[in-house]
Amino acid sequence: MNSDSELIRKRYDRIAPYFEMLEAMMEGLFFKSWRKKLWAKVEGHHILEVGVGTGKNFAYYPPKAQVTAVDFSPAMLKQASIKKANKVISVNLDLMDVQSLAFADNSFDTVIASFVFCSVPQPLKGLKELHRVCRPGGQVLLLEHVISSNSWLAKVMNFVNPIVLKLVGANINRNTLRNVKAAGFAWVRVDQQSNDIIKLIEARK
Repeated sequence: MNSDSELIRKRYDRIAPYFEMLEAMMEGLFFKSWRKKLWAKVEGHHILEVGVGTGKNFAYYPPKAQVTAVDFSPAMLKQASIKKANKVISVNLDLMDVQSLAFADNSFDTVIASFVFCSVPQPLKGLKELHRVCRPGGQVLLLEHVISSNSWLAKVMNFVNPIVLKLVGANINRNTLRNVKAAGFAWVRVDQQSNDIIKLIEARK
């Protein structure tokens, strides 16, 4: 793991026990409904979730799918393991960095992530890994917060980004849509219900 990844991993390890509490308001007001929309688009039987975190998406897993979920933070994965046991969720959890996935090419029908690529040090490298492990004709689904198209708001986001990054390891000024388009997919589109900052991105291999 490179030094940037190690630094961000330590930040997520630090906040893991309090992560759900820190995001509780935003989760209830906004993120929960977006997660439902995201997971409603899942296709196929073999599913990979990258950046499982504390397991916030467990409630939306397709009941008959074979789900593998990974995260690069041991402390976040520990929280997910506790939730898995308490809620009896069927999922294989593994410690793994999205920038270097230990899966064969063309392994999954759907690869999915929510609010992950804001914290990946080399996002294009990670997105190319998602493309690699997705089967031909399969899909990658991403729910991400991105930099605003409003120039004034974008300046504000760029200004405060170093503070947010230092505190929680996440960037709020990423152009993830542009990165997805550069990752080699056959086509990329944004769900029409997306807004200026939160984007539901669909890509097909």
